[in-house]
Amino acid sequence: MKKLIITACICGAEVTKDHNPNVPYTVEEIAREAKSAYDAGASLIHLHVRWDDGTPTQDKGRFQECIDAIREVCPDVIIQPSTGGAVGMSDLERLQSTEVVPTPEMATLDCGTCNFGGDEIFVNSDNTIKNFARIMKERGIKPELEVFDKGMIDIALRMDRKGLLKHPLHFDFVLGVQMSATVRDLAFMAGSIPPGSTWTATGIGRHAWNIAAATIAMGGHVRVGFEDSVYIERGVLAESNGQMVEKVVKIAKLLGREIANPAEAREILGLPPFKG
Repeated sequence: MKKLIITACICGAEVTKDHNPNVPYTVEEIAREAKSAYDAGASLIHLHVRWDDGTPTQDKGRFQECIDAIREVCPDVIIQPSTGGAVGMSDLERLQSTEVVPTPEMATLDCGTCNFGGDEIFVNSDNTIKNFARIMKERGIKPELEVFDKGMIDIALRMDRKGLLKHPLHFDFVLGVQMSATVRDLAFMAGSIPPGSTWTATGIGRHAWNIAAATIAMGGHVRVGFEDSVYIERGVLAESNGQMVEKVVKIAKLLGREIANPAEAREILGLPPFKG
């Protein structure tokens, strides 16, 4: 079994300091949380950015500031900007995160429209998905295929048949939003992707740790962080993203799975070696 890649989703676009006062907003806070996750064993930082008041933004300049600050404290970590942004943002607004310098190694590619709850609908039309995939391929960016249910895997594979995706394909299964977060569902998702693909999984909210444990045992990779859950255990707020990564490392050790460093993660994901 390959070593475990741990992704830290350090702030997201929807959670706030009202949910957990340790959620980062400022450039300094984002760098601090990235460093805490990296030091604990994360090799990949999934990055949203905020203005200082917590408002989510896809502003290219803000992404550049945050990425530069993260590079100062974790030079070799894989930084994966989100192109999801927040509900209501335009396609051009969302793609700003891929325009930073140097060009990101990876970025997210959401593979379908999703109900986030209440009246919040995260819209990704076929044309949006196709255009995002085309632009990422032109820019040499490997997409992480964000899938919230089995149908989104099928959409991703349709884009692959059009020649728009880079191999090996890499998926992120987000469970507990549009699809339930059970081991049955996780196994179904993992069994639905092409041989040779890599995959990460995350359970939203209270599902974080059972999905993490099942994923580790099944040979997948794990994502945790404030974007997906603000609790380290039931009723106890996490102190940092690093504390959440530490918990994944402990589970992995109990299950006999070694942790990948950034160089090993790049090899597993089919990324070029880090050039510094």
